[in-house]
Amino acid sequence: MDNRPIGIFDSGLGGLTVVKELNKRLANESIVYFGDTARIPYGTRSKDIVNKYSEQCVRFLLEKDIKVVIVACNTASSTSLARLNALFDIPIIGVIEPGAQAAVKATKNKRVGVIGTAGTIASGAYPQAIRAIDPEIRVYDQACSLFVPIVEEGWSDSQVAQLTAQTYLEDIREKQIDTLVLGCTHYPLLSSTIAKVLGPDVSLINPGEGTALRLIDLLEEKDMKREAKDPATISFYVSDVGENFQRIGSHFLNRQIDAEKIDIESY
Repeated sequence: MDNRPIGIFDSGLGGLTVVKELNKRLANESIVYFGDTARIPYGTRSKDIVNKYSEQCVRFLLEKDIKVVIVACNTASSTSLARLNALFDIPIIGVIEPGAQAAVKATKNKRVGVIGTAGTIASGAYPQAIRAIDPEIRVYDQACSLFVPIVEEGWSDSQVAQLTAQTYLEDIREKQIDTLVLGCTHYPLLSSTIAKVLGPDVSLINPGEGTALRLIDLLEEKDMKREAKDPATISFYVSDVGENFQRIGSHFLNRQIDAEKIDIESY
């Protein structure tokens, strides 16, 4: 038994897609969420900067006496996960491996697409993870850098999102994929728009779902499930308080979000 909360960080509000999946499957677990809204996006940053930001995020979460860290940012997962695990004495899990496993399980024709930020795509993390499980799978990836600001602006279901998705996904659609990994935690908020572009024959993989299942396994394995009788809580922190984070996040999670601003540069 371990009644401490789970810590989650992302570059912005995208990691709330992971929070939502945890709420479905681990409603008794408390959560501390940090969105690095002042420094979004991570996907266009250098490896050194992503490492620095990720380490600061973990240090902040550790101050909240957490028991596990989820790196909800795909860019940070692909760039910094191994480094974080080496630096900190706490279980830290990312979203790449669970997403890859879900894609391998879903594909029938062994043709998988991956979309993500420029940093995630440049890392090659998803193709490597997918082929490590099944070398016969063909992976086609595409950076979709404009998707993050579109989500952060609250334009997920707009004509702007539709036209941007059509432009980004044209080449991948021609590869006859039957599975697409949404390789950024912001992208599940664009699921309906992406599905319209790709059609009903392409399965969309939200790595947040697999990450929640991976966390369940970890908590059971280490006997760390919360057993407190009082209701679980979710605390939200950001590096810059913006209207969009609280408005879009509240709508997405169907609960009021009141985020507290912290000075992440001090960590």
